[in-house]
Amino acid sequence: MSTDVHTELIRAGRPVAVAPRGAGSEEDPRTRFAAPTAWRLTTVELRKAVDTRAGRWLLIASVLLAAAVAIARGVTGAAADRTFADCLELALLPFGILLPVLGILLMTGEWSQRTALATYALVPDRARITWAKVRAGLLIGLGAAVASVVAAALGNAVGIAVGGADGSWSMSLGDLGQTLAAQELNLLMGVGFGLLLMSPALAIVAFFALPTAFTVLGETVSSLESTFRWIDPNRAFDPLLNVDVHAGDWPKILVCALLWVGVPLVAGIARTHRREIK
Repeated sequence: MSTDVHTELIRAGRPVAVAPRGAGSEEDPRTRFAAPTAWRLTTVELRKAVDTRAGRWLLIASVLLAAAVAIARGVTGAAADRTFADCLELALLPFGILLPVLGILLMTGEWSQRTALATYALVPDRARITWAKVRAGLLIGLGAAVASVVAAALGNAVGIAVGGADGSWSMSLGDLGQTLAAQELNLLMGVGFGLLLMSPALAIVAFFALPTAFTVLGETVSSLESTFRWIDPNRAFDPLLNVDVHAGDWPKILVCALLWVGVPLVAGIARTHRREIK
């Protein structure tokens, strides 16, 4: 991570004149710096997300893959399946796999890049840094949702130009909201794992292995199937990803969001605030 990021934190402080002790003194006032604003901290964390080659190429690969699969859907398959909605469903997949890894790298960067000492010396309030990272993650997720829509539109347009596709553009705002919610929940899940485990390798393995283990266990042990419908994130979040949420799915989505996103975030915040910085 470049030291320019920490230089930006120093510059982010707003100069505030403070009068010296002794009223009526002719001495020049001293100057101190106020804490950087929440927005400035968020922009710094956004910069950190792409300040390494890993973060930069994850974003580039996600965008390219989303465009590629959307175009592939637009020009291949049954005519009825070659629509904007179907292109969007496929365009979300690369972001769903790669963006949580970026969220993990964002949360673990201070420890893996050994910049925690400098960061928390400049901004001693660890909660401000943590929430700036969370806000940065949410903004990245929002950007990914927009990129997915653009990729889907490109794929559908190519399908119409090639011919033989249904080419329907119809999609409700509610369905678009579901795609955004799916993107943000998936990214926040990665953010929570990174915040809790503080090791990129461990957090990435846990992020992919634990939900898979829950899915396999729920499908192989019939007596646990009804329970795992409520705690398996792959099952609970699948209707959001497929834009097919019914009324009975929302309680399961909420329970899984609390278990797989809320608990790691809360526990990770507590651990971050107690960890010794060396």
